[in-house]
Amino acid sequence: MHMTCAETKNYLEEFLPLIKDIPDDRKIVIAPPFTAISTFSSFSNFDYLDIASQNIHWEEQGAFTAEISPKMLIEHNVKYAIVGHSEPRKYFSESDEQINKRAVFAQSSGLTPIVCVGETLEQRERGEADRVITRQVEQGLENTDPSNLIVAYEPIWAIGTGKTCEAKDANKICSLIRKLIGFNDVIIQYGGSVKPNNIDEIMSMTDINGVLVGGSSLDPFSFSRIANYE
Repeated sequence: MHMTCAETKNYLEEFLPLIKDIPDDRKIVIAPPFTAISTFSSFSNFDYLDIASQNIHWEEQGAFTAEISPKMLIEHNVKYAIVGHSEPRKYFSESDEQINKRAVFAQSSGLTPIVCVGETLEQRERGEADRVITRQVEQGLENTDPSNLIVAYEPIWAIGTGKTCEAKDANKICSLIRKLIGFNDVIIQYGGSVKPNNIDEIMSMTDINGVLVGGSSLDPFSFSRIANYE
């Protein structure tokens, strides 16, 4: 929940020149607040930059106050939708069943869902991380098309805390997710205190295909360093 339309415009005017030489094999996707999507859309006519929504509903329209439907997003050139982020899970009790309905409907509407999974610190300390991730993948991704899917592993204990999951540990979980899905080419990201000073190590891992960036994306210079990792 950051940036007005005016702030979004200023951000993009700073950010776009910093990523103009990004390698051809990379894609940057930004998920602004719903109010700023149309502002962002007017800047995003680039092969390497797309728009995501921060959530999506499983119905086209209806009495679902505070939700947003695919057709409302597609009208503004949105290509991706984040579902199951740790904050809706934590603050609004999002269930795996709801997350699955959002992901399935996003795909059927022509969008690519970015489905987030991750364990709490308590679950990790009890040795339950693999079990929790397995449940979230099996229930949250049921009946989805793995060829039009991004999964983001974001350990809840590493989000906004400054703590980062060790790259090798994150890679191990991402490998587990890939095996559970059973589609080797599925795109799997890591999210959780991703910063300019750890991006190179994270992206050197064999089963991490990208990153879901939080606080570091709010500064255009920091985010451009992440996008231009070596």
